[in-house]
Amino acid sequence: MIIAGLVLLVSQSGVSCDDEKSAVRLGNAELGTVDEIVEAPGTVTARTAATLTAPAGGTLGELFAEPGQRVRKGDVLAVIDSPDLTRRRDAAREALAQLPSGSSAGLGAGGTGLGGSSEFTAVRKRTDKQAAHAFAEARRAAATITDPQVRKALLDQVGAAEAAYETASAASAAALRSVQNGVTSLGKAMGSLSAAQRLQAEQAYELADAAVDALTLRAPVDGIVQLGGPAQPSAGGSLAGILETGQVPSVTGGTVAGVDPAVPEGGWVAAGTPVVTVVDTARLGLTAEVDETDVLLVDAGVAAEIELDAAPGAAFTGKVRSVDLLPTTSARGGVSYQVRLDLGPLDADSPTPRPGMSAVIRLKVRQAAGAITVPASAVINTGGRDTVWTVRAGRFEAVPVRLGVQGEDTVQITSGVSAGERVVIAGADQVSAGGEAP
Repeated sequence: MIIAGLVLLVSQSGVSCDDEKSAVRLGNAELGTVDEIVEAPGTVTARTAATLTAPAGGTLGELFAEPGQRVRKGDVLAVIDSPDLTRRRDAAREALAQLPSGSSAGLGAGGTGLGGSSEFTAVRKRTDKQAAHAFAEARRAAATITDPQVRKALLDQVGAAEAAYETASAASAAALRSVQNGVTSLGKAMGSLSAAQRLQAEQAYELADAAVDALTLRAPVDGIVQLGGPAQPSAGGSLAGILETGQVPSVTGGTVAGVDPAVPEGGWVAAGTPVVTVVDTARLGLTAEVDETDVLLVDAGVAAEIELDAAPGAAFTGKVRSVDLLPTTSARGGVSYQVRLDLGPLDADSPTPRPGMSAVIRLKVRQAAGAITVPASAVINTGGRDTVWTVRAGRFEAVPVRLGVQGEDTVQITSGVSAGERVVIAGADQVSAGGEAP
């Protein structure tokens, strides 16, 4: 919705035409400044709100953060105990420790010839099967982790390990073919297979250990701790509405009306249970929901005046940083666009806004300084044209005009009327062309 504020007010004579009963009032066209304002509802945003969730089912073993505590990126906030992942890691460590240290690769000592080759093939197939099982288990464990960034990192690690093992397995198969062709000895081929076996065991342990390491929850950003996580979505809005950027691990929606109950130490957590949220308030911003009829007037750098529902009487400032290209459906059912703003410096006596607070944002989309202005009430529509009744040579005359910046109280006249001219500001329906003016 477009409204306006006038920086330099237009003076009005308030002269009556004939007597007090007349509703015709006159004023003057003046030089002044007109601001065109787009008003939109908005919300205070945080730079980031990152909710850390339990990567897998288990118990909250340790909690190192308190509500309201300021933490730095990388600080350990909590540790989840997951018996399933821990057992898998311990089993992989034991299998690695029991692997033969020599180059026998699990073959019978002194195996040569056809029998040795047959046993070599059997061991290689068994090793491939063990590797496939280990990679499948690693993917299964990664899939249970709800944090998309951690899950992706683990899956990428599984993929890289699988590619490395396939290379080692292919090398051992090539070595066996060389043996069968009489190019190399079975001993050298066994060395290649032994390397593949050890690589498989090491990778199985490393992948299992990485899954356990993911149970340690570290702060992804600098910020302030809040235990638990955003509540479930409701009619109040969405978590995205209070965020300036998109880093919200494991959380896709919710409101700021409440938080999920904090999990106590030793309490059971299912995979995906919110444990702790870190809110980065180092740079507060706002998002405004601007109607499609006004959004083309809004550009980066446009200044704004802001009022918060929670702080009546307090004045805040801001500046547009960007305007989204894709639309959203507004609360009123129409099409609107998200406009993102930086919150200006706070006055010493102003309260500090909190993410999620409702705001009314007035965007100063256009300004005309030193312009010829008339009260908005002086402009009427006659035959589809903007018109102003003026007083020329003592008589009323309807003059077509062209408008510039349009405010709520005053408008800019770019042609048709000059500064200082007397104009009708009320009662235009009671004047006629050529009528004598006072």
